[in-house]
Amino acid sequence: MIDWTLPDLASRRFGGSVMWANDESFAERENLITPAAPEFRPATFGLKGQVYDGWETRRRRTAGDDSAVIRLGLPGVIRAVVVDTAFFTGNYPPECTVEACAAVGYPSADELTGWETVVPRAPLSGDTRNLFEAASDRRYTHVRLTIHPDGGVARLRVHGEPVADPALLDPDALDLAALANGGRITDCSNKFYSNPDNLLAPGQATVMGEGWETARRRDSGNDWVLVRLAAEGVIRFAELDTTHFKGNAPGWAQLTGAADVDGPWFPLLDRTRLQPDTRHRFPVAGGPVSHVRLDIYPDGGMARLRLHGGLTAAGNSALAARFAAG
Repeated sequence: MIDWTLPDLASRRFGGSVMWANDESFAERENLITPAAPEFRPATFGLKGQVYDGWETRRRRTAGDDSAVIRLGLPGVIRAVVVDTAFFTGNYPPECTVEACAAVGYPSADELTGWETVVPRAPLSGDTRNLFEAASDRRYTHVRLTIHPDGGVARLRVHGEPVADPALLDPDALDLAALANGGRITDCSNKFYSNPDNLLAPGQATVMGEGWETARRRDSGNDWVLVRLAAEGVIRFAELDTTHFKGNAPGWAQLTGAADVDGPWFPLLDRTRLQPDTRHRFPVAGGPVSHVRLDIYPDGGMARLRLHGGLTAAGNSALAARFAAG
């Protein structure tokens, strides 16, 4: 079963880039990885015709296909792909293929080699989120979308599991929860307004919607998220960021940790008062952990959660093994 909550490895929000396309006569290739959902305004014409929020190529008069190459913002294992043809009705491609490759460093599009098919040639429907399961367990850094023979695609989503390169990490000083390093939200009490994975996203939240926000509680409980760290480590300090949350920040928060998801659980940060619209940093004391639970009281929103520390020997080995497996 496909987990559609996995992060979009290609998203511009995570540093993805559409490096190249052989044609973009009607609409720019960069639109493919825009985080926001596609939009459409009928009868809105520019110098190239109707304005489309997507990538659209010319009408082919010779044999061939059109392609775009995307560098993933988060290299990792691809589990599913969405080829979204929203608002493309008489001009969508009838078929597509998705390939991927793994590259070292920062090659240009024409230097990429070793392409492998992750979505074999498949039919597309117009004005539809076309969903595909990926057929590989390898770690990839780039994808190539080929449309047969031409047309328009609004968005390309590449859902998967980020896998960090240990050579680019300092095992003694890293964010153990970061999405880019392999951290993941595995459970939460409520995600009414936004995805809790936003807590672990790279960079600072630019608006409230780029954080995690719950519905208003009308009972005596509280909200929480469970974080699986990139690998086992020892947390030295935590950052609880309520930036942009002003009338809806939690009043308090606490952190608990465990070396195994089944426990036993022990305190990392006792219940502590939070301020709205503030980046809080707290020292943390505790043993090795692989999972951390953030409890907020009673509800509200948070922009980011950072758990800075170092890997244990076991964690370092696990991270290296995960990378080597790809």
